[in-house]
Amino acid sequence: MQLKLLLNWLGQDETKDVGLGEPESEESKTILDDATAKEQPPQQMLLKSSILTDIRFSSFQGRVSETTLKAVEEMGFERMTEIQAKSIPPLLEGKDVLGSAKTGSGKTLAFLIPAIELLLRNGWKQHFGTGVLIISPTRELSMQTYGVLYELMEKHPSISHGLVMGGANRQNEEKRLSSGISILVATPGRLLDHLQNTSNFLVRNLKCFIVDEADRIFDIGFEQEMHQIIKLLPKKRQSVLFSATCSAKVDELVKTALKTDPLKIGVMEPQMDPSEMATVEGLEQGYVVCPSEKRFLLLFTFLKKNRSKKIMVFFSSCASVRYHNDLLNFIDLPVMNIHGKLKQQQRTRTFFQFCQASSGTLLCTDVAARGLDIPRVDWIVQYDPPDEPREYIHR
Repeated sequence: MQLKLLLNWLGQDETKDVGLGEPESEESKTILDDATAKEQPPQQMLLKSSILTDIRFSSFQGRVSETTLKAVEEMGFERMTEIQAKSIPPLLEGKDVLGSAKTGSGKTLAFLIPAIELLLRNGWKQHFGTGVLIISPTRELSMQTYGVLYELMEKHPSISHGLVMGGANRQNEEKRLSSGISILVATPGRLLDHLQNTSNFLVRNLKCFIVDEADRIFDIGFEQEMHQIIKLLPKKRQSVLFSATCSAKVDELVKTALKTDPLKIGVMEPQMDPSEMATVEGLEQGYVVCPSEKRFLLLFTFLKKNRSKKIMVFFSSCASVRYHNDLLNFIDLPVMNIHGKLKQQQRTRTFFQFCQASSGTLLCTDVAARGLDIPRVDWIVQYDPPDEPREYIHR
């Protein structure tokens, strides 16, 4: 999806269907040109062959509309991943699903395709309000989910779709919600705000409620908001929940949001090591022991020798990211940075620039650690250790 779309969503622009419009600034145009200049490889090439099955999307002919299958094909997908092959059929049948899958396993398509088909079968119109609601834990993940949705929906111009999240223009969001957004991607805090305060936000006809990265939603402190959101939604609906790990809080949400006996797909067995479920197969791991005063020298040397590679370096705080960003750029080692204290437009630009880049270094906090599908990363450097062992997996 073009960066222009998300920059418009964050600004004052409006247009047809979802309310986007006015020309972007010169700065935005430059960024868009840079971000879209290089042709990207087919999406299928970005998936590890080990997670692909022999089942093709074309096998859904007759159960999934030709327009949706055509959109999937044009996105470069031919064969399904395991989570897609297991999840899509029961979701098409309207069943509640509790899924557990690794980051990068293709679960976004696993819930988007059935959601789109559900609205098509119901002859959904914009004035019906929101028919599908998708909650993502962070702004970056919600943007990425919406990016996939946007590509799928290019073949379905009659179904409106949109994104609401913290940091975006709330007044514009309110206008779009009032006019009707059929498929809505949202972060928890901003969604609850609109449910409580946007009078014309119509959710009483909701058909499908999807929670992505449920464990991460709780990790960053949205437990109370999630339970409030669920209370404001109609009880008669299909519900879908994906979580990379299991916890008591996730179990509680499952009992509240899903039916008494949801279909469990890829859920970890009690005897299974969580790291076996959550980490990507084929990942090589290692560590270096060095005196604390030589850590930065080691980092600098490593980054300098690997300028042609694509690298993410994790730090424990926003202040540390800013400090090392300024220092490395000052000593002529160009890097990018992303953290929670940046304005949303800058976070969006940096995120998509790094996604499109074939090489470069991104300094970041855990804001970029979870759920995001950043292609072709060669190295992950954990300069500061995570606060909890499970965050190592999420990074």
